[in-house]
This record gives sequence, structure tokens and C-alpha cells, in this order.
Amino acid sequence: MKNILKTAAIVTLGFASMAQAQEAGLTVELNKFEEVEGGCQTFFLFENATGQNFEGFEMSLAILSTDGVIDRLLTIDAAPLPANRTTLKLFEIPDTQCSSIGEILLHDIGSCKPQNGEELDCFGILTLNSRAAAPLVK
Repeated sequence: MKNILKTAAIVTLGFASMAQAQEAGLTVELNKFEEVEGGCQTFFLFENATGQNFEGFEMSLAILSTDGVIDRLLTIDAAPLPANRTTLKLFEIPDTQCSSIGEILLHDIGSCKPQNGEELDCFGILTLNSRAAAPLVK
């Protein structure tokens, strides 16, 4: 019986640690598209639950057409990202109709720099979501 309780406690602590790691991450959500003159306006939500302010956060995105062909690369600078806040950022994809976007691929993170800190590899703490017609994937 003691071994069963010990195992249950270890499993519970493991789940708690995983939940804390996910809560302490950075979530990027492609919230919606909106047609604008000259392109497609994208609305991104950045939920920074890391406890750190980011003075640098730059993403390189590959915009894929509905038939899966890379249409263009787009670099967006989302900094600053304040700690423990959700921030809305708008970016335009020029000369592109929203309906022609099949997927947005996070190609690279050019900068992920906490305030007064060194550059980090943020892929491990990053979660991507999409509510738009096209998925946002890594």
C-alpha cells in the first residue's frame, strides 16, 4: 500500500511540474485574419507567462498557400512582451489575400531576449495556437 501511495505521489508531482512548465511558457496565437487594402492583416496574441519581460522577440514565418507552396517569408518583431500579460500585435502580409493562406509555419526565432538578459532558445517554452482559418505550426 505504501508503494502505491508513493507512486501516486510521484505521478502527481510529475503532472504538477509539467503543468507549471506549460504555465510558465510563451503562447503565440494567430487569432484572426482581416482583408485590408494591399494585403492581409493578421492579429496575433502573445501570452507571456514566463515571469520575464522580453525586450526582443522576433519570428521568421513561412507563409504557405492553400496548396502547400511557400509563398513568402515574413519576419515580425513582437517585442516588447511584458511579463504575465497577453499582448495583441497586428502584422500585415502585403500583396496577399487572407483566403489564399493555407498555413503559417514558424520557421525561426531570430530573437528571444529577456530584459537585461542573454538571448534564449525559446522553442522549448513556445506553444502555438490558431483560431484563424489557417493553422500556425512549428
